[in-house]
Amino acid sequence: MTEILAVSVALATLAGGITVVTKLVRFLKKMGDAVDDWQGEPARHGVPARPGVMERLATIEEQLHPNHGSTLRDVVNRVENGVRRVEDGLAAHLDAHREGF
Repeated sequence: MTEILAVSVALATLAGGITVVTKLVRFLKKMGDAVDDWQGEPARHGVPARPGVMERLATIEEQLHPNHGSTLRDVVNRVENGVRRVEDGLAAHLDAHREGF
């Protein structure tokens, strides 16, 4: 009877250990994926390179500074100026219309 108990305890311990190792391997895989995302990955056969977080942030920062042309900041400035001209034109039109009454 004690042999059956010993074998049962050993099997339960083994199963628990396998479960812990499996979960640990999955966790480490996810951590490895996070590190790869942070650092980026070089190109390999059939797969393009992926820039890391810091390289992506640098690209975004470049787009937020005007260069008198093609950055996102320049586009936003042009849209803002266009909207302002439309608002000013509409306000002038409404003022002229009110004066006519």
